[in-house]
Amino acid sequence: MCDLILSVLYPRVSASSAATIFVLSNIFAAREGQNGLYYEERSPMAYWLFKEEPEHYSLDDLFRDKRTTWKGVANNLALKHLRSVQKGDLVLYYHTGKEKAVVGVMEVVKGPYPDSTRDDARFVVVDVKPVRRLPRPVSLAEIKSNPKFADFALVRISRLSVMPVTAGHWAEIERLSQQGS
Repeated sequence: MCDLILSVLYPRVSASSAATIFVLSNIFAAREGQNGLYYEERSPMAYWLFKEEPEHYSLDDLFRDKRTTWKGVANNLALKHLRSVQKGDLVLYYHTGKEKAVVGVMEVVKGPYPDSTRDDARFVVVDVKPVRRLPRPVSLAEIKSNPKFADFALVRISRLSVMPVTAGHWAEIERLSQQGS
């Protein structure tokens, strides 16, 4: 799978060179400076899960709009997580309510900035764009029944609307979404 992704990202170079370019591009970011181009260490990409009521704003709405501002987060811990989100991070889109399932993937296109609709500086928002729908939704019941998720915040702190996701949990959700699709 990784070779396929690399061949799409870097079609004109060998697989080993593509892998090196991909790794380096995720570690270093090219920046334009006074003395020309320089490279600085990039923060590692993080994974997140954002929850939303599909009746309020669904994944279909996000695909229609192509980009949105993620706002309305009020819980202190969720706000702390939202302040840690960076441009380029990937986010699992979770539908709450009757559906209770991870349904898609988003990318953060603008990191945290003040929520202009509120008079309190502690409230922040981020901008996201859709990446893809999961092959099939992964339900909360599936996640709860899988021992690999015993320490996942979605299971432990179910009311939290923004939470970090480990690479292992992300990979398992991806794997589950492939089953039966």
